[in-house]
Amino acid sequence: MKAAVIRELGGVPDTSDIGALTDDDAVEVLAAPINPIDLAVSRGVLATGTPPFPYVPGCEAVGRAADGRVVWVFGGGLGRTRDGGMSERVSIGDSMAIPVPDGADPAVAAGLGIAGLAGWLPLAWRAPLEGGENVLVLGATGAVGLVAVQAARLLGAARVVAAGRSEKGLARALELGADEAVRLDSEDLVTAFKDASQGDGPDYVFDPLWGAPLVAAVQAAVPQATIVNLGQSAGATAELPSASVRFKNLSILGHTNYAVPEDELTEQYHRLVAHVTAGDIVFDVERVPLDGAASAWQRQAAGAGTKLVLVP
Repeated sequence: MKAAVIRELGGVPDTSDIGALTDDDAVEVLAAPINPIDLAVSRGVLATGTPPFPYVPGCEAVGRAADGRVVWVFGGGLGRTRDGGMSERVSIGDSMAIPVPDGADPAVAAGLGIAGLAGWLPLAWRAPLEGGENVLVLGATGAVGLVAVQAARLLGAARVVAAGRSEKGLARALELGADEAVRLDSEDLVTAFKDASQGDGPDYVFDPLWGAPLVAAVQAAVPQATIVNLGQSAGATAELPSASVRFKNLSILGHTNYAVPEDELTEQYHRLVAHVTAGDIVFDVERVPLDGAASAWQRQAAGAGTKLVLVP
């Protein structure tokens, strides 16, 4: 059985034969995305540490079970404390096995797991849009942010502002429904956020970045704005002025897919897959053979700009 294998802390996976997997609950892997969390596990920066070396990375996979069902496997220790999904077969173990809707492309369904739901759940479930909001999407140029841009539009936002560093990514965000784009290297980011929101500032901020962009968004936000944080790509800390939070009566919420109850995760995953299947949300994936795991891993580390999915 072939699998991508990490052999040392911070290493790049090689594709090797690791022997047969005979667990009764094993599924045949159809697609396994490469996500930032997989790189974080390999570097030992998560609180859960890393599985014993050598190990198979991959915190999710879509696979076919022995009974013919196609399932999205996620959670538990998958790829974090035990072997993950970047293999020809993977055990469900303590993970969830959520049915993939009929007719969904396995590679797209896999990419819509960790990345897709990170873009969807904050706006649809964690702090649901009520309609009419001015939404600022930070980090709008990657797979997660592009889903968030489209989700905000689909869920009733009055105005969607995409913020990021990639010109190509911002152009794509505008194609997919953003009303305006802001470069995160703008000289006066607070003013840029306000101007892009037509002068008043955002009342909803989708934030996978933290750091300096979040500080600027807080200063630009209108009173009683909602901010949902789901990552720290721009920095693990942010110096937030207390007055901006207090006197604006801001709500700052955290989100992680791992904290969502299974029934909610199932419902929202099916909802998201349905929107993509219907064409309401565009989600681009690049399929990479399992033998190409090393180069794909390095591309992810450098910022791939698209959702890379290993296909055994």
